[in-house]
Amino acid sequence: MAQRPASPRTARLADQIQRDLAELIRLEVKDPRVGLVTVTGVDLSSDHTHAKIHFTVMGDEARIAEATHGLQRAGGFLRSALAHGLKTRTVPELHFHYDESVAHGSRLSQLIDDAVRSDPGHES
Repeated sequence: MAQRPASPRTARLADQIQRDLAELIRLEVKDPRVGLVTVTGVDLSSDHTHAKIHFTVMGDEARIAEATHGLQRAGGFLRSALAHGLKTRTVPELHFHYDESVAHGSRLSQLIDDAVRSDPGHES
């Protein structure tokens, strides 16, 4: 089923939430599990009550799980801090999800590089 495109207001608000969260995580969250997290996107529900926060972090499965847990623990603080910067009546509930697309793209790029290197007709 095709998803309806977001209204311009919803898209602007999602972008603002992404920028603000990235800054808050970088400057305010002291949890070492959160470390070098990158916010890659925000999907905002049409009624602006829920926000799916997509993030990446470098590392293995354990590192990803730690970062996810750290972000979930900091969710209340982040939502409260967002409330100070957003000019909206309600602040969405934050749901954190690891974005596998960056890691997937990196794996594909590595496979392509390996295939090119192993090609006998390939000149370096």
